Amino acid sequence: MPIDTGTAQVVVRADDPTGATLMVNGVPSSFLDLADPSRLEFEYQQQMAALVEAMPAGPLRVLHLGAGACGLALALEAARPGSQQVAVEIDARLVELVRTWFDLPRPPRLRLRTGDARTRLAAAGDASVDVVVRDAFDGEQVPAHLCTLEAAREVSRVLRPGGLYLANCADRPPLPLARREVATLREVFAHVAVVAEPAVLRGRRYGNVVLAATDADGLLEGSGVERALRGAPIPARLVAGQAVRDFTGGAKPLTDPPAEAAEGTATGGAAPLDIPTDG
Repeated sequence: MPIDTGTAQVVVRADDPTGATLMVNGVPSSFLDLADPSRLEFEYQQQMAALVEAMPAGPLRVLHLGAGACGLALALEAARPGSQQVAVEIDARLVELVRTWFDLPRPPRLRLRTGDARTRLAAAGDASVDVVVRDAFDGEQVPAHLCTLEAAREVSRVLRPGGLYLANCADRPPLPLARREVATLREVFAHVAVVAEPAVLRGRRYGNVVLAATDADGLLEGSGVERALRGAPIPARLVAGQAVRDFTGGAKPLTDPPAEAAEGTATGGAAPLDIPTDG
């Protein structure tokens, strides 16, 4: 099916009749279990869910930069009933199709918004969400303007005290982009951690690296998080504290080009992001 950025299709395997994989330009983008919204098939999303689980109990307000079919949003809603989430997707046609193909929650539980993720982020209110999830790609790469120091400062601005930022970074050995992203986040947040499969962390193969950042003491270093990650179907390792500083090495933070620094903080005429306020 044609979309604004290429093609999209839904694939259902005969041996998994309730599972649906959204393919964008031939690449798996999202997975949903139509009978069990809590089921996450992508390992990096399982890792993100384990990190969110370490947050205080109760509903959350979540901003997703990159929507796809909203698999992680559905899992978070199942785990945290009453949560309110906004998912931003640059491809307007894909948003229309996803709404048609899948029975997604309605507002205020889940709002789908189209537009550039950085612009929508700039339109969000101060201290308006508990979690920001960045899972946006242009092919195999995260759009560069979502990886910079200026973008991280915008994320910090919209997070509530104790909030959590989760970013999906796909990288190849020796993980040069992940190291620069960690260096970037360490300029903004008090605590930064890296989560990935051991083979990816050791630089043996290409894979997803989850970056986590927060100002909350103890959130990323709890033993419960490490147990959950080790006990996942494909075990993952959490790197935090001094180990994450060693991981960064001499990597330098990523910054906006001078011409984009001012533009990146503008809303570009976008309406304020409609994340509900208390009451």
